[in-house]
Parts: sequence; structure tokens; C-alpha cells
Amino acid sequence: MATLILNRQNMKTNSLVNRDALTGVIFALLAAVGFSGKAILVKLAYLDGVDAITLLALRMAFSVLFFIGVALWIRRQHPEPLNLHDRLLVLGLGLIGYYLSSLLDFLGLQFISAGLERLILFLYPTMTVILSALIYRRAIGKKVIAAMALSYAGIALVFLHDVGVKQDGSVVFGSLLVFLSTLSYSSYLVGVGHAVRRIGTTRFTAYAMMVASAASLLQFVVMRPMSALNLPVRVYELSIAMAIFSTVLPVFLLSYAIRRVGSGSASLIGSIGPVSTIYMAYLFLHENVSMLQIAGSALVLAGVLIVSLTSKRE
Repeated sequence: MATLILNRQNMKTNSLVNRDALTGVIFALLAAVGFSGKAILVKLAYLDGVDAITLLALRMAFSVLFFIGVALWIRRQHPEPLNLHDRLLVLGLGLIGYYLSSLLDFLGLQFISAGLERLILFLYPTMTVILSALIYRRAIGKKVIAAMALSYAGIALVFLHDVGVKQDGSVVFGSLLVFLSTLSYSSYLVGVGHAVRRIGTTRFTAYAMMVASAASLLQFVVMRPMSALNLPVRVYELSIAMAIFSTVLPVFLLSYAIRRVGSGSASLIGSIGPVSTIYMAYLFLHENVSMLQIAGSALVLAGVLIVSLTSKRE
């Protein structure tokens, strides 16, 4: 009798664990698609004549309201103020990781396809490995070097596809901007571990997003007249959608997924991001999908996954 009860309890526990894991997988998928959808929303907004600086300001303005609320809630839990060192960390990393990388990304999307943009951004694990090796003097294994070569070869194929479509120098310039955006975000990732350990993940994210939002809004005030906000209603709708579905919700969906399935599994599931971007670009932006683009995407995904898995094991 006792054995039967114990077996039933074990079955119930396993069922709850499996259900929890399934929920985590679904949330990780939704987060990946949400992050990837940002490029589609940006490209759609550009069709209505809005510029990158104004669009970035709108995205941050609608997003920051939520992060201010989170910061106020966190302050009640941790009323002690940040010291000067922690404030400088939040300021520096917020500007580098959220403001500068977003600005360069938005500027780059004016010139290249959403698919190429997402693939270049997806290279951030390889750049993080290189930066960590340079800063901390760590050797990079032959397997990781081969995987990185695979990824960059894939980017070259997709790049050639886009150059063939546009046949001008704008693709080169746009790709450079997005590459610098990825480099900026990778630099942020190298330093963010120290900041998170000192400040806390939620608190740091809220404060850093507030810094990035303030920088984006200040940039708009300095560089654009208020008449630049006389935009079609659709731009505001897309900006709100970007703030909710490609900024705020994915952050918390991903956090929930990591708690349920672990960061390694969440990262693997996140590799669907570039694929979903290419599909959504074809569906909503009518961007062409060629065999060259598919082959390049496969190389990038394979290389980045090998780098990520190898780095986690190390």
C-alpha cells in the first residue's frame, strides 16, 4: 500500500516537472520570436518615413514606463542606494549595451534585410569569446575557432545574397553598423556579470534600461524638432508593439524559461530566432529567400551553437 502511494506521488511529481518543462520551452520559443520580431516591426515602421533616431526614442519611451515601475518595486525590496561604483557600472553598461547597440542596429536596418540583421546579431557569442580571450588572456580552442569560421562563412553567404539583390554599397554600410551593434552588445555581456553579482539581475536591468531610454530621448530632443513626432498612427502602433512584444515581454518570458529549463536549453531554443526572422521577413516584408541565404543561415546557426555549447562546458 505504501509503495502504491509512493508510486502515485512520483508519477504526480514527474507530471508536474514535465508540464513545467514544457511551459519553459514554450516561453523560450515565444521570447525568441519576440526578440526576432523587432527587426520586422522596425522595417515596417520605416515604410512610413520615420527615421531611426525618432523610432528608437518612441520604442524607449513606451518601454521605459514599465521599467520605471519595476525599479520602484525593486527599491521597496532593496531600499539601500547604489554606491558610486555601482552607479557608474549601470551608466556605462546601460549606454553601451542597450543604447549604443540599439542605435547602431536601428541605423543598420535602414540598409540591410531583416534576415541578415538577425544573423549578424546572432554572432554575439563568438564576439564574446574573442573579447573574453583578449581581456582575460584565455586561449581559444581549435574547435571553437573552427566553429567561428563556420559562422562567419555563413554570414558571408547571406551578405553576398543581399549584395546581389541591392547591387550597391548600402549593404556593406548597413552590415558594418549592425556588426558594430553586435560588438557593442558583446562588450556589454563581458562586463555585465560583475554588475549583476553586485546589483542583482532585475534591479540592474531596470536601471540600465532607464539609462538607455534617457539617452535615446535626450538624443531625439537635441537632434530632432518636435514636429518629427507628427507621424502616421501606424508608426505609434508599431512602436507600442515593439515595446511590449519585442522588449518587455521577451525579457520576462526568457527569465521564466531559464528558471524552468536552464540557460543552456533556453539558448538552444533561442537559435530559432534567426530562422523565424527570415520567415517573418518573407511573410510580412516580402523579402526574397534564396538557397544561398538558407545555406548561410544553417552555417551561422551551427557555428554559434557549437561555440555556445563549448563555452558553457568550459
